[in-house]
Amino acid sequence: MKKKFIISVARVLLLGVFITLNSCSKTAKKEIKKETKKTVYASDVIPIFDDFKLILGDGSNVGFANNFENKDFFYTENEGGTEWVVFKAPNAGSTHGTSNNTRTELGQIKKWYPETANDKMTATLKVMNVSATGDKTVAASHAVVVGQIHSADKFENEPLKIFYKKYPNHTKGSVFWHYEINTAGDDNSKRWDFSTAVWGNDFSVVGPDANTPPSEPKEGIELGEEFSYEIVVKDGIMNLTFTSKGHETKTFTKNIIKSDYATKADIPEQTQKLFVPINQDGVERESAYTAEGCFFKLGCYNQTNGKSPEVNKNWCSGAETHDGDVQKQYTDGNYAEVWFKTASISISDAAVSNEGYFSKNDHLKK
Repeated sequence: MKKKFIISVARVLLLGVFITLNSCSKTAKKEIKKETKKTVYASDVIPIFDDFKLILGDGSNVGFANNFENKDFFYTENEGGTEWVVFKAPNAGSTHGTSNNTRTELGQIKKWYPETANDKMTATLKVMNVSATGDKTVAASHAVVVGQIHSADKFENEPLKIFYKKYPNHTKGSVFWHYEINTAGDDNSKRWDFSTAVWGNDFSVVGPDANTPPSEPKEGIELGEEFSYEIVVKDGIMNLTFTSKGHETKTFTKNIIKSDYATKADIPEQTQKLFVPINQDGVERESAYTAEGCFFKLGCYNQTNGKSPEVNKNWCSGAETHDGDVQKQYTDGNYAEVWFKTASISISDAAVSNEGYFSKNDHLKK
């Protein structure tokens, strides 16, 4: 009887050890599974990163962004099972090149020439935040650029900038696009933009004073509302298509190798009111962007900054920057944030290296 009791006790002890080990094994497996959860990189979501270099909101060029993330500026978010690529830029920080504005943005590694181009870029995105502060009489306040065509040569002007702009306390914001003249002569300080509304207002609609916004646009896009753009440049003609569920599809065409603004008489009324009073009254060279190497950009180029409107009443917002402290700006909404769901690019065989643009601008961080 005593022997059977000892054997039974031993069995109980062994069973207890087995249960304990099995429990530990399950816990260990859970921990391992938790620790080895796969990071979803931006390059897993929109696989275009062999064609672009990434500039961050601290002014640095990180190069090709395959299998890369930076939790301050560039990472992914899963929303309802859909992966998004997040581009984020504060009102102030180190900037790239000669710009006064921070950006987390992709720049194409090849450039192409508009007169022979057959190039295309598309994107589907939503803007999640624009600056909470900024002078309401300044046209750039509360705005972000989400796509561009940029020149890599001479003045490095921009035949296309796609904007989203929403004032605080408004539900809807505006989407519009800009054409910047490729200035004739040697004084590029005379350059100006012409703005065209897509949904809502154009760039020129501002508030009556520093603290009062204009009326909310009737047809606009809300924060978090998806929209898409398609940019096609072929044989010198830029074709733009904008789509969003519940909104009218809009299309635009612009010749970028023959100027519409080659004389003073060609300066449009919008420019007369917005730019001429601050001595930005140049004319464009007749051939516009002919023979200029151009390239695509995509991301979050924050248009709100902390510079005084006395410097430039169209581009300097006087917004809160916390002396460049990024985390403080993120805490109280003084940043721009754009999420991309899809993006694609198609470029012609005639495109050539754009390395000269990066080598010229990378050392100009400020």
